Amino acid sequence: MKKLLIILPLALILCFMVGCQDKEAMAELEAMKAQAEVEEENMDFVRNVFDGLNKQNEAVYEEFYSPEYGWYFPANNPKALTREEEAGFVKLLWAAFSDIRWEIAEMIASGDTVMVRFTVSGTHEGEYQGLPPTGTKWETGGVWTARIKDGKLIEVREEADVLGWMQQLGMELKPKEGEK
Repeated sequence: MKKLLIILPLALILCFMVGCQDKEAMAELEAMKAQAEVEEENMDFVRNVFDGLNKQNEAVYEEFYSPEYGWYFPANNPKALTREEEAGFVKLLWAAFSDIRWEIAEMIASGDTVMVRFTVSGTHEGEYQGLPPTGTKWETGGVWTARIKDGKLIEVREEADVLGWMQQLGMELKPKEGEK
């Protein structure tokens, strides 16, 4: 009987310890599930942004971009362009390349940040930065890292192969002439 009185409390303590570990594991699992859901929602959000840009929907900026939004292009640029400045630039792209299309090649989310590796392509059908239309089809790639807060883009840092793109349009890179 004395052995039973010693074993029973030990068994209860063991059960309690195992039960607590299961609760901790379940809480951790639930937190991981919640984080995965947020990240999947953020990736869906970014897909919708790209879809709006591809449809040349000007409302994409009001719908998805925060008024405090900043676009860093290139990514290490110390001064961000505003949402309105980016919208103006994209409108120029839509005018010069009416079939412009951004395609998501890869996307990774971590918390409020979504990284996209993309390609962008189009046909040069309108004037672009002083270059008359050439009819040239082009394609280039880039990386877009976005931060989302309260259901809106608050920051994008972008890198793209602009030099390769400009060369496809027929522009040449020439060194500056030396001073004489």
